[in-house]
Amino acid sequence: MTEPAQAQAVVANPDLGARVRELDRAHVFHTWSAQAEIDPLAVAGGKGAYFFDYDGKRYLDFSSQLVNLNLGHGNPVLLQAIAEQGQKLATIAPSFANEARSEAARAIAEIAPDGLNKVFFTNAGADANEHAIRMARMHTGRVKVMTFYRSYHGATSGAIAMTGDPRRWANEATAMPGVVHFWGPYPYRSAFYARDAQQECERALEHLRNVLMVEGPDTVAAIVMETVVGTNGILVPPDGYLAGVRQICDEHGIVMICDEVMAGFTRCGQWFAVQHWDVAPDLITFAKGVTSGYVQLGGVLISDSIARTFDHRAYPGGLTYSGHLLGCAVALASIRYMREQDLNAHVRRLGDEVIGPGLRELAGRHPSVGEVRGLGAFWAVELVRDRATREPLVPFNARGDAARPMAEFKQACLDNGLWPFVHFNRTHVAPPCIATAEEVREGLAILDQALDVADRHYTGRDA
Repeated sequence: MTEPAQAQAVVANPDLGARVRELDRAHVFHTWSAQAEIDPLAVAGGKGAYFFDYDGKRYLDFSSQLVNLNLGHGNPVLLQAIAEQGQKLATIAPSFANEARSEAARAIAEIAPDGLNKVFFTNAGADANEHAIRMARMHTGRVKVMTFYRSYHGATSGAIAMTGDPRRWANEATAMPGVVHFWGPYPYRSAFYARDAQQECERALEHLRNVLMVEGPDTVAAIVMETVVGTNGILVPPDGYLAGVRQICDEHGIVMICDEVMAGFTRCGQWFAVQHWDVAPDLITFAKGVTSGYVQLGGVLISDSIARTFDHRAYPGGLTYSGHLLGCAVALASIRYMREQDLNAHVRRLGDEVIGPGLRELAGRHPSVGEVRGLGAFWAVELVRDRATREPLVPFNARGDAARPMAEFKQACLDNGLWPFVHFNRTHVAPPCIATAEEVREGLAILDQALDVADRHYTGRDA
C-alpha cells in the first residue's frame, strides 16, 4: 500500500478558533446533546489519520470521526472526484440515468456477495435501513422486524425503533411499531451462560428460534443485524452464527438484512464484513465508508428475488438526492482507490499484526482491560473494575459522577493527542483504514498511558 501523504503543516490561529466557537454556540444545534452542557472542539483541518484544532494541536483520529473516514482526511483522490464530477454535472434527479450513478451502482454490486445486483441509493445509513425494512415488508407481506438489543441503526423513526440501545428510549413515542428485540451473541457477557464461543453461538441461535416461535414466524418480515455490532461493543459474531441466521430465515421465508453501515468498505478487511463468513443476506445496507463521509451517500444492496418483487409493482419510496452524482463519483473513486491500494489486505494486516497483538499486550499490563476483541481496523477494549466478576468500569448508560472514570480516561487520551471513540465502559480502536502501522502504534502507545488512569479505578484482587 502506498504511504499516505504526511500531515499538512499545522498553523495556529486561535483568534479564528474563538470566532468559530462563538458562532457555533450561538447558532448550531448539536446532535445527541444537552446544548448548554457541551463545548465542541473547533477543528481547523486534517490530513490522513490526523486532524488539528485552531490552537495548532494535532490529534490522531482513532475513531475515524464516526467510523466513516475510512480513507482519511484530505484524500486527494476523493477531492479530485468531487471537482471533476462537479464540472460535468453536479446533480440530476433520481429518475434520470447518469454515468456516475450507473457506474457507482455497478461497482458496489460487483464487490457484494453473489446475487445482490441492484442498488437503491439513499442519503445515509438511517434511511438505508428504513428502505430496507420497507422492501422486506412489501416483499413478504408481513409487518414485524426483529433486531438485536445491542444495536444502532439510525435516528429516523423506523431506524431508532430498530435500535437496541438507550438512544431509543426517548424516541419511542414516535418510533415505528412492529419491532421485536432479541439478544445477539456476546461471549464475554453471555445472556445464555455459555462457556465458550461455540456454545454462545448454539444458544444464541436457540434463543432466536424461541423468540420466533412465540412471536409467530409467519408475522416476521425481516431479521436485521449489524454484521459486526458497532457502537455497542464491536461484537464479532461467533463462527456459524450468521450461517445459522441465514438458515432460520430460509426456513420461514424471512428477509435477512445485514447493516454494514459501519462494518463495510474495508473496515473489517473485506468489502462487506459478512464476506468473512461466506454468507449472503437478502439485503445489505451501507453508507459511511462508501465515500468516507466526503459526500453523504448510503444505499441498499438488493437480492435478485426481492428486486423482482418490484418489476411490475411500483416501489413506494424515493429521495430527492437518491444517487446524488457527487456522492456516486466519490463512491466510485473510493472503490477504485481501495482496489489499487489493496486496502482490504492492508486492513487485515493491521488487525492481525498490529492492533490485535498490541491490544492484547496492553491487556497483559493493565488489569482494567477485561477483554479486547475485533477484526481489521474495528476493535473494542472493554474496561472493568474487576476481571473476576467482569464488573464494568462504569455502569451501563452511566451519567454524571458514575461516568467519571471513563471521562478521565478519555481526557488522558486527548491530553496526549489521541481522539478516542469512547462508549459506556469501552474504548474502540477504529483508525482510518489507510493508517500506517507506525501511526497505529503511536495511538496504542497513548492508549497505554491512558489506561494507567483506568487502572486507578480497578478494585479487583489483582490490582
